[in-house]
Amino acid sequence: MASSRIQATVRQLSNTFKKKSRFDIGIASELPPAYKKFWREWKVLKPAAVHFIPQESKWKRDELTGETLPVQNVPIPLKHPAEIHEGIWGGEAVIKGFQKRSDQRRRVPHYWVPVLKRTVVRSEVLNTHLSVTVTDRTINLINDHYGFDHYLLKTPACDLVSMLALKLKKQILIELMNGCPRYANNPQKQKEIYNEYKTYLSSYTPEEIEWYGLTWYEALSKVAKQKEAQNKPVPLKNIYRKKLVEKLKAAESEDKNDATEEISTTTSWLSKMNPFGKKDEA
Repeated sequence: MASSRIQATVRQLSNTFKKKSRFDIGIASELPPAYKKFWREWKVLKPAAVHFIPQESKWKRDELTGETLPVQNVPIPLKHPAEIHEGIWGGEAVIKGFQKRSDQRRRVPHYWVPVLKRTVVRSEVLNTHLSVTVTDRTINLINDHYGFDHYLLKTPACDLVSMLALKLKKQILIELMNGCPRYANNPQKQKEIYNEYKTYLSSYTPEEIEWYGLTWYEALSKVAKQKEAQNKPVPLKNIYRKKLVEKLKAAESEDKNDATEEISTTTSWLSKMNPFGKKDEA
């Protein structure tokens, strides 16, 4: 009985003192759900296995001992240098580990870096050619998806990783949302391109496209600018100037009314004193 009460108390305390996430602190709490959806796709969603082959079964049998062991698909820790955001590496990254180069020596630290190459890709939606740094896996993925645009639009953010790829994907979505205006001179081609890629718009709303591909600091700065625009202070001199102009206009209108009343009274007295004027009929 005592242990069950303790467990219930622990569960209640764990729910009470829930650890705050990055979206619960400061100005980040005002980020819209559209950006939270992109963040989950980019940072929370589990990326595809690239540097190891995952096993589908939950258990495996050791061939030597016959012992049944659980399968643990633990991904290899990857290093993402700043240069990864200047190209499209197709999910590859730098691997840090140890290498034993001789049986008579101790292992030494070693970095495995993907082979990078410069190539030109074409975006049909953007109607342009791009020179980017890619890997062999990136080229294979583009060929498997039958085009650069299809590869970007079908691949989630956690597998693209690169900010260059995310920015290009956002630009393509904006272009599709606007109806492919880059083909305005060729309506037939414009219709063909739009009909081919318009199915990808069903997964995003205009607000989600607006917040897609933003880094954490870009999203926070955008929220701060929106708040600043909504709560922009008005200088007091503008307020006082407006009130002064309104008072002067009101005083001017009152002076005009008084002047017209005085003129009407003087004309009425003059008409009564004029002997040649027409008398009112009884």
